[in-house]
Amino acid sequence: MKRTRLILAAGMAVLALAASACGNNNPTQTGSGATGSPAPSDTIVVGSANFQENVVLANIYAEALKAKGVKVSTKLNIGSREAYIPGLEDGSIDLGLWKSVQTTLISHCEQHGNRMAVLDAPPGLNPQQIKDWRSDIAMYDSAYAAFYYPWIKVENPIGTNGDAEVVIPPSGHVAGVWARTDDTRGVWKAPANDTIRGVLDVEYAVTQNEQGLLNPIGINCIRPFGTRGIRIWGARTLSSDSDWRYINVRRLFNMIETTVAQGTQYAVFEPNDVKLWEGVKRTLDGFLRGLWSQGALFGASADQAYYVKCDAETNPPESIDQGLMVCEVGIAPVKPAEFVVFRIAQHKQTAS
Repeated sequence: MKRTRLILAAGMAVLALAASACGNNNPTQTGSGATGSPAPSDTIVVGSANFQENVVLANIYAEALKAKGVKVSTKLNIGSREAYIPGLEDGSIDLGLWKSVQTTLISHCEQHGNRMAVLDAPPGLNPQQIKDWRSDIAMYDSAYAAFYYPWIKVENPIGTNGDAEVVIPPSGHVAGVWARTDDTRGVWKAPANDTIRGVLDVEYAVTQNEQGLLNPIGINCIRPFGTRGIRIWGARTLSSDSDWRYINVRRLFNMIETTVAQGTQYAVFEPNDVKLWEGVKRTLDGFLRGLWSQGALFGASADQAYYVKCDAETNPPESIDQGLMVCEVGIAPVKPAEFVVFRIAQHKQTAS
């Protein structure tokens, strides 16, 4: 179980997550005013012009471009925002710039702590090449980013030069699958083993053996499965920390931390006494119990799924004198069944 400390100071609420696991299983839950899914603004898309994040991502791109000394060659007007594509003036892909832009965006997500980056693999690479690029060149290590391969083929809306199909980055479609999973199942469900709508084919058909090479290093493959359609077949982040291996675990914590911080603002400037501690504890207990009942937390009982501690032990006199109210929350997130194993044995009959 992972532990989170909620610290309420005068005028602000701060959530500090302890990445270490606790020995016992005690998850958390939400109150009546909480929502089960994060706002759609928690998703950022890199490498294409599909943006759901409310910040001006064009500035991130522009800064990365300036740092590399490369002139921006493509600028798309997306609503009220402008999107910059990491390419060169001759239309080729600058892999160094590609990494620079993605690294900048990963840093942005890590600094804010309440969003994730959906990263596209560079185009035109086979599985061995993308494995080498991921391991030897990109070398990303972050729980706030997910990486998808290969690019996908969709219907060409323009139909120029007689091309009925066009190859595009998958991140926009992936973000749509994330949103659909949030709506139908919840943020705690891994956004994988689900079809991608509107996709005609993939740039490269990844085999099962190639999947076995790419999945362990955090490359989420998009694969065709015949009559079962084209599906996302991976739900990993780019983190080397096993606690943050899965996208749904990271996003579940993002949602809980954001909801708790917003849902306990009423406690700021209230008298820091037992009455306040009990009120905050009831609010958090109700929220977390609701998550557990929906299947977001692991445990046969609520006590195994989460715990909330807000008392004199977490709030000693010196903490009160500093204007702090500290509430400790531990949750046991549900992790996906990434591999399903069946054991089959042959038993010989013996003569009686």
